[in-house]
Amino acid sequence: MDAQAQARAPILEALQRYREMRVVPFDVPGHKQGRGNRELTEFLGQKCLSVDVNSMKPLDNLCHPVSVIREAEALAAQAFGAADCFFMVNGTTSAVQSMILSVCKRGDKIIMPRNVHRSAINALILSGAVPVYVNPGTNQKLGIPLGMALEDVRAAIEEHPDAKAVLVNNPTYYGVCSNLRGITQIAHEAGMAVLADEAHGTHFYFGNGLPVSAMAAGADLAAVSMHKTGGSLTQSSFLLSNGRITPGYIRQVINLTQTTSGSYLLLSSLDISRRNLALHGRGIFRKVSEMAAYAREEINRLSGYYAFSKELIDGDAVYDFDTTKLSVHTRDIGLAGIEVYDLLRDDYDIQIEFGDIGNILAIISVGDHNQAIERLVSALSEIRRRYAKDPQGMLDHEYINPVVVMPPQEAFYARKDAVPFRESAGEVCSEFVMCYPPGIPILAPGEWITRDILDYIAYAKEKGCFLTGTEDIYMEKINVVAKD
Repeated sequence: MDAQAQARAPILEALQRYREMRVVPFDVPGHKQGRGNRELTEFLGQKCLSVDVNSMKPLDNLCHPVSVIREAEALAAQAFGAADCFFMVNGTTSAVQSMILSVCKRGDKIIMPRNVHRSAINALILSGAVPVYVNPGTNQKLGIPLGMALEDVRAAIEEHPDAKAVLVNNPTYYGVCSNLRGITQIAHEAGMAVLADEAHGTHFYFGNGLPVSAMAAGADLAAVSMHKTGGSLTQSSFLLSNGRITPGYIRQVINLTQTTSGSYLLLSSLDISRRNLALHGRGIFRKVSEMAAYAREEINRLSGYYAFSKELIDGDAVYDFDTTKLSVHTRDIGLAGIEVYDLLRDDYDIQIEFGDIGNILAIISVGDHNQAIERLVSALSEIRRRYAKDPQGMLDHEYINPVVVMPPQEAFYARKDAVPFRESAGEVCSEFVMCYPPGIPILAPGEWITRDILDYIAYAKEKGCFLTGTEDIYMEKINVVAKD
């Protein structure tokens, strides 16, 4: 990596030059550098509004970059060990969808774990590709889905040699990693592309002792959420490529769905954050790992909680573990993760990433400090003391293997009926049902609705999970494929 080159930030520099020019704007946006919306300017600041600008020659164009954006993308590719990098301003959702749309068209098969983010299944609806699901392993104590076992992926490849790609979570929301190098090797031997959803893996590119990054493992494409752990603004991400797929074609696919009005606030945040990680990333994530380790140690001293880590590694469905993740099992104190999540926010003014049926996840970054860790540990201790109860009767799993009977696109666009949830067992789902976060569908279009799934949804709703995905915002009815 060229440290001197990485010290540059081409988009930031271009915006600074633009600001110094004192340009009179007769283009969009209509707030005209904040002068047309004083309330917004007072809230966000004049400096922010002065660079919320439209594409122009000095600032390049995200849809067809030829100057400063192209330079910034090249520096990001170098920093992340990729052949090409594409700046994404529609979130990692757009990056995941662009990955799949770049390698799959209607009718093509793609091998993937079922515990993917909804963005991956949305891409199947958009493209018409057909999923071949590899059901993840499950940790029975924690009730969480794990990674894909290498032999399960090999079996899927042998059974579906015409599949175009394999998609891998690297890592899962909980921090679990599959054998990405092994999967990449057998997929490439079969002529298949490898796509990595690295929404929660930005730090892998700059960490010592962390799991392998997708580009280092040889994956073809990786969707990287810079805003999650890389320090950029929400909704800004990277799509990385190892060069096997023509970059011009990837750009065309990205432009099918990404805005033509790319935000320079988001673009500059990507540029600045890349520079920061390239110059200081290893030190940053060493500190993050140390804070997470300290937090786990303190939480595990509290009886009833279990902050899990590398001890889960089995060389198979848990090939590696992201030690920056602070995932904590709560069911042994008789509280669902979502209940602890709500108590932390409502009673202690602590906002964590998510809570599900049995676990919580706290994201730790360089912006945290030991005092904040101590406050979290203290709050968890008090929650246990005040609210712990007998865990008997609690649901003990986060994931139910689905039965897929129809391609997602076909089910989503099929003629459908809206029926009450309690009457939908035995029907084929025509929409999504998920808790958000994490946004992993409980049901997706084309899957059987079973009594077990309905019981899970009712339990999640009772415990306070935020359920989304259905056309009915009250979650009382669900769309199912109409019967002829």
